[in-house]
Parts: sequence; structure tokens; C-alpha cells
Amino acid sequence: MSVKYEVRDGIAILTMQNPPINGLGLSTRRGLMESLQQALDDAQVKAIVVTGGARAFSGGADIREFGTPDLVREPILNTVIAAFENSKKPTVAAIEGLALGGGLELALGMNYRVVNPRAQIGLPEVKLGILPGAGGTQRLPRAVGLETALNMIVSGEPVVAGKLAETKLFDRVVESDTLHAAIAFAREASASGELPKVRDWNIGHANAEGFLGFARTAVAAASANYPAPLKCVDAIEAAVKQPFDKGIEVEREIFAQLINTPESKALRHGFFGERAASKIADIGADVPVREIGRVGVIGAGTMGGGITMNFLNAGLPVTLLETKQEALDRGIATIRKNYENSAKKGKLTAEQVEQRMGLITPTLSYDDLKQADLIIEAVFEEYSVKQAVFTQLDAIAKPGAILASNTSTLDVDRIAAFTTRPQDVLGTHFFSPANVMKLLEVVRGKQTAKDVLATVMQLSKKIGKTAVVSGVCDGFIGNRMIEQYGRQAGFLLDEGALPQQVDRAIEKFGFAMGPFRMGDLAGNDIGWAIRKRRAIEKPDMTYSKTADLLCELGRYGQKTGSGWYDYKPGDRTAYPSQQVNEMVVQHSKDIGVTRRVISDEEIVERLVYALVNEGAHILQEGIAAKASDIDVVYLAGYGFPIWRGGPMFYADSVGLYNVLAAMRRYAKGYVGKAWEPAPLLVQRAEAGKSLND
Repeated sequence: MSVKYEVRDGIAILTMQNPPINGLGLSTRRGLMESLQQALDDAQVKAIVVTGGARAFSGGADIREFGTPDLVREPILNTVIAAFENSKKPTVAAIEGLALGGGLELALGMNYRVVNPRAQIGLPEVKLGILPGAGGTQRLPRAVGLETALNMIVSGEPVVAGKLAETKLFDRVVESDTLHAAIAFAREASASGELPKVRDWNIGHANAEGFLGFARTAVAAASANYPAPLKCVDAIEAAVKQPFDKGIEVEREIFAQLINTPESKALRHGFFGERAASKIADIGADVPVREIGRVGVIGAGTMGGGITMNFLNAGLPVTLLETKQEALDRGIATIRKNYENSAKKGKLTAEQVEQRMGLITPTLSYDDLKQADLIIEAVFEEYSVKQAVFTQLDAIAKPGAILASNTSTLDVDRIAAFTTRPQDVLGTHFFSPANVMKLLEVVRGKQTAKDVLATVMQLSKKIGKTAVVSGVCDGFIGNRMIEQYGRQAGFLLDEGALPQQVDRAIEKFGFAMGPFRMGDLAGNDIGWAIRKRRAIEKPDMTYSKTADLLCELGRYGQKTGSGWYDYKPGDRTAYPSQQVNEMVVQHSKDIGVTRRVISDEEIVERLVYALVNEGAHILQEGIAAKASDIDVVYLAGYGFPIWRGGPMFYADSVGLYNVLAAMRRYAKGYVGKAWEPAPLLVQRAEAGKSLND
């Protein structure tokens, strides 16, 4: 039963029961309509209270319905809201937990609202490239005022109910039992006989025209690649200037336009892809998880310190191990400095800083890791170093402890073989800075136990990470693909481009950072070490020599003050380097390549399609379970433009036939063998299918 119906002393209570957040799916919508009618038909019922329980009033649309006929089956949400709005008996929303999207729109359609001050209130639809489609753009400005409503709708960010206490949105804000207060309020409302409707309220603003003009300019500047925010302003303007029913028509027309835009399709793909990434085909809800009460981290450097902070932020105690006191002290000091910087910005209180620092147990002894439930190593990326660590962990870790490697490229199965408990070993590839970046690649070894994987996936949510499962291969999903992207960037230099042109073209496409600026940030010596390893392991894999020449000049990037670009002390701005440009041009001469003019379009195609082709290999090999997992990796960890949906989704949008045609064209040019298409890509293109099918 999606809606529970009961009557208490003449007050009907309709409780939505669609966990986890009372999504307004078809069964819930029908349950609300049936229960409302039952209450209206009962002469003993004087008023109606709708609640969702302590966790959530409603989080809005049921995402499980997206892409199914149930999403548009009657009663649709607009029908439900109209029924409550036109009720002949007072309707009261009792709001706890959250009221988001359609959940808030439903509450706005009722006569009264009683709320807990800590409830989260918002209309997040803009984050999916659409706008509220059930009256939110029309009713919210009437309830909270034009400026507050516009900020909430355009940003999509929730607001704590207490901050809206002085608006007309809520009739009563209560700290204690919200449902009890709503029932009492409903009894008062039934006695008054008044049935106020938000739709009838005026939007009071001294200079609405001027404010909307200012808002339009500001929103346009901040949302160049997203059509939805400006369209939200259009809908809100209709609320100000048009009668309510006309404003609703405008809202619906704009909603229909937006839902078919490439940007909205891409944003929805990313949204659903992130949720799908947490679902693993052979691990059901019946797989138990191990309890993680204490974490161990080995290595107090940049990665180890960042990893530690993730767990401290979640309230989990961490034992932080280093080999030397000086390194340990430096690591602890860096963590404290990071927290104190957050406190200066008002993100933490001084008390919270001390609470988190108090959760760290610094140590130089492996024995202090004996009680850890999860131990993550963040040591140097070399097998001999990993072997020394995991041999010691195998000797001291308690039975059932999960042993994880933060390796970014190395073979997790080989690392697991350093222990007598490979079932307890997996990879947890955090991205730098680990306390900021959302992505976590969880690497499943061939012997990793199901409950180990399930535990780490659940824990990733607790520490606020977007986790994607990868199989074992060199570089896993993200770094394996980025290597091909980087190879093409180097070949473009050989043929006629310069670093700043390549970066400018891909950043204009929407990447947060081009390959050469990214190399300078990460450290060019890291790629140099990988290429040296490749020369032994895969001698047939060719690269442009420009990156090696750069490193031979000692230009490792920002940390040395020079890389592909020049840097000034205290200034992270990338200034084009005459020395590098001359080196690139000279190298073309040395290898006998006549430089040519390369278009920005070619740069983008070669970089992005290199990602797509390697992604297709990864998908075919089962390293990634689904194409959307690859897209999530690139959206969450590599700065791929969110409004383009990730490399695999983008390829589907362009059309795999067109992608394949471009690749075959580039195969006739410089280092053409790098463009051997993945068999899966060919199969899907020839069958007229997509990678996300």
C-alpha cells in the first residue's frame, strides 16, 4: 500500500509509503487520489493531513519511472495537485525530512503547511536541465517572494525550512512532533472554514521588472552551456506578469521544450548513470556488509592525508601510519591546515576542526593497525613498495579486515597475491585532491569477495564519493582511457599544433582543463615514469617524444615552476612558453614531419574519439559493466563537460556511424595505427545501436 489511510478524531491522515524518499510514482499518485476521495466522502472527516513520515515528506518524481509509460499515466502530478487544491475540506501538508521537486509542488497545492525547521525544501529540476513542471515556478514566488523563489529555482539548491519561516510558505514551524502539530492545526482550520490557495496570492515586489532584468543578465552569464536556468527566469516572469492559469501554460510549454534538449538528456543520463553505478549485477541486497568502525591509512603524504580527511569528515576514526616522524608530523599539520582554512571560510567551526583532528591516531608502528576494519595504503606506485606494505598488513591485520590499495595503474590481483587473503583485497583509487574529488574507482580483483565489494561501495556513499566499479587492467577505466587522449594530444604537437591551441580547443568544447595544463598540474614526471614502464611492457605502443623532451629539460609542471607552460611564483596562470613552442617545432623537423594547420574541430574529435574508442575496448572486455559507468568516471573525475553527458553518451549523440567514419579518416594520417577501432564500436555502429543500449 503506497498511501496509508487512517482517521483520528475527524482528521484523515494520508501517509505516503514509497521508500526511500516517497517518490511520487503512479501507485503513490493513485493512492493519494483514492485516499483524498475517501476523506471527502466521509462526513465524519473535517480536514485532511498528508505526511510522509520522519525521513521525507516527498523527494519528488519516482526516478524508477523515468523512461516508462507510468511517468505520464493519469493521475499525473498536476492532476493530483489540482484535486488537493480544489478540496472542499482543508488540506495540510506535514513536512519533515525533505520536500523536493514534485514533493514541494504537492505541498504548495495544499491549503496549509506545517514543517520541521530542519526539513530540506527545494526545486532541484534545473540540475536535470528542466524546470519544475507541476506549478513550482508559479506557486513558489507567491509563497516565498520573487527573489527567494528565483534563487531557489535557478540554482536548484535546497534551503533549510527554518530560513523560510518568515515567508508565507509555512503556516507553522514546529520543533517537536510535526504530524501531531499538523493534526492540531487541521482541526483549527476546519473550524475556521477558510480554504486559502497559493495560486490566489499576489507576488509582491517593489520593482519586479527591474529585478527580473538584472536576474536574466546574471543567470545568462553563469549558465552559458545550460538553457534551463534562463528558461526558469522566463517561467517565473510569467508568474509575475500573467494570470495564474496562463503562467501554468507557459511553464508546461517550457518544460516540454527543455526535456528534449541535448543538455537535459545529457544531465539526466549523468544523474541516472551515477545511481546505476552503485548497482552491481551479481551483488544483491542480500549480500551482507562488514562493519567499518576504524580505518587505517598508510602514508601521510598528499594522497594519504586527503584520504584520511574523507573518513574524519564522516566521523570515522583513522590510524595514520608513516615510516618517519617528520613525514607524519608534516602530514598531520597539512590536514589541520586544510581544516583551519575551511574554518576561516565559515565552512567549519573551531569545535568541528578539533573534533575531526581528535579522530586521528598518528603512528609509526604497523601494530597500531591491528584493530582497523579497513586499511588503505597510499604509498609509492611501485610493486616492490606495495609488496612490502601488503606483506606486513597480511601479518598484522585482524581476520576480516579489508585491505585496499590506492594504486592508480598497478595490477590489483598481483598486489592481492602478496597476501594469504586475496578475497579481502581490492583497489580504492581516489583522485587528487582526495578530500575534494568526488570520484572513487573501486577495483574488483578476481578473488575479491562480494561482501568486501558491497562494503566499500556502501562506505563510499558515507564519505560522499561517487563510486564506480572497475575490473583489473592497467590504468583501470579512467587512466587507461586518458592515456589514449594524451597520446593524441602529443601526436597533434608533432603534426602542427602547439600546447595552448590544443588546450584552448578542448576547453572551449567544455573540458575543465586541457591535456597540457592537466599534465602540468598533475606533474609531467608521472607520465614520464609510465612511458618508461610502457617501453618495457608494450614496446609497440608509440608516443610523441615531446613529453619526454620536456621532462629532460626538468619542466615537470607547476611544482617546478615550468612545464608545458611557464609559471610565476604564487601564480597558477599558465603562460605560453617560447622555449616549449620552439622545442615542439624543432622536434617536428627532427622526425621529418611537415607541420600543418590543424583545426579546433580536428583537435576535439581526435581527443574525444580516442577516449570513446578505448572506452569501447574497456566495455567489451568487461572492465566496465556498462557504458554509463565510463561516463560517470569522466564526469566525476576528469572534467568532461557535464552537459555533454560523458564520452560514451556524447558518441551516441553524434552517432556511432559518424564517430567511426572520423576514426577511419584519421587512420589514414599520422600514426594511423592508433585508430584501430574497437570491435564493439564497429558492431554497434553497423547495427545502428548506441554504446549505452
